This record gives sequence, structure tokens and C-alpha cells, in this order.
Amino acid sequence: MHSISLFKRIACVLYESILVFAILFVAGIIYRAIFGDPISDLQRNTFFIYSWTVAGAYFVFCWAKSGQTLAMQTWRIQLTSQDGSRLTALQAVQRYILASLFFGVSFLWAIFDRDGLYLHDRFTGGRLIAVPKSSKAK
Repeated sequence: MHSISLFKRIACVLYESILVFAILFVAGIIYRAIFGDPISDLQRNTFFIYSWTVAGAYFVFCWAKSGQTLAMQTWRIQLTSQDGSRLTALQAVQRYILASLFFGVSFLWAIFDRDGLYLHDRFTGGRLIAVPKSSKAK
């Protein structure tokens, strides 16, 4: 298994942030159409939890279903368990929660980790692998 380069990881995160922004933009329109503008602290906190949950649903669904989000497909990166099998839904949920908690620290951790794993992958048993180019007949 090849380790994913730092450049590829950063490029994937940047692309992913654009996709998640679009998802949250639409989710925000839906939220505001139903509940109005979040004015009070309680409404803002509720909107934050709603947005975090919507983003989590996107990541957990993609990771547990195929091991790849759209950005990961573009950069040919796949998320698997340490043994190479697909991540379970529970592992994907745990990964999302821990990635949210350790966001910056986890990226720094991966730079120095002997296997190039993020901190949240160390805890959840995940691993990013490079997906080889497909050899389609031309």
C-alpha cells in the first residue's frame, strides 16, 4: 500500500471543502426556509449542530458505502480499515466525530506518524490508500 503524499492530502481537503460548502449552503437554505434566520444563541447553536450533522451524514455515508467521497475519487484515495476491508458505519461515525475534535492536530500527526495515519485513523482503525489508475481498454 502506498502512502498518500502531503500534496495529495491537501488538494483533496481543499476540493472536499468546496463540496461540503455547497452541501451546507443548500442545507442552510432549507433550514432558514423552515426556521428562519438563527437570531438567538440557541438558534445559532441549533444551526451549528444541524450543519455539523449534515456534513457528517455526507462523510459517513460515503466512507461506509464505498470508502470514497467525490474528492477522494478525484484524487484516487480510498478509506479502508487497517485490514483492507470496508469501514463499518460505526467506524465511519467514530472517524467523523474524532476528525471533528482533532482536526488540526490530526493533520500534523499524519506528517510524523510512521504509517502516515491521521490521529483519528489511529483510534478508529482506518487507513487511506492510493487507488491505482484503472486500466480500461481503449
